[in-house]
Amino acid sequence: VQLQASGGGLVQAGGSLRLSCAASGSIFRLNVMGWYRQAPGKQRELVATITSGGSTNYADSVKGRFSISKDNGQNTAYLQMNSLKPEDTAVYYCNADSTLWNGERYDYWGQGTQVTVSS
Repeated sequence: VQLQASGGGLVQAGGSLRLSCAASGSIFRLNVMGWYRQAPGKQRELVATITSGGSTNYADSVKGRFSISKDNGQNTAYLQMNSLKPEDTAVYYCNADSTLWNGERYDYWGQGTQVTVSS
C-alpha cells in the first residue's frame, strides 16, 4: 500500500489549503484515514481522522477550521484547512489503517507535505 500526499504549500494567515491523500495497492478496506502533523522540535500530533463509516475526529486546535472527508471510490482522503494560523505550520502526514485482501491489517504513512502559514 502506498499513500501519496499532496496539496501543501505556503499561505498567509487566514488563508486556506486542501490536502489530498491517495491510497493505492491491495486494499480491501481503509478502516481509518487520518492526518497528523509535526512542527519543528515538536512531537507528531493528530489533526483529524475519518473512519470507513464516515465518523470524524479532530484535534481541539483545529475544530471549526479544518474538515476531513473521503472519496471511497478513489481511496482518497482530503483535509480542507481554513482560517489557517502560523501555528498550523508543520509537515502534514497522511495515515491509513488498512485491511488488505489477504485479511491482514497494517498501518501506513505517507511521505509528508509541508504547510507553511505566514503571519
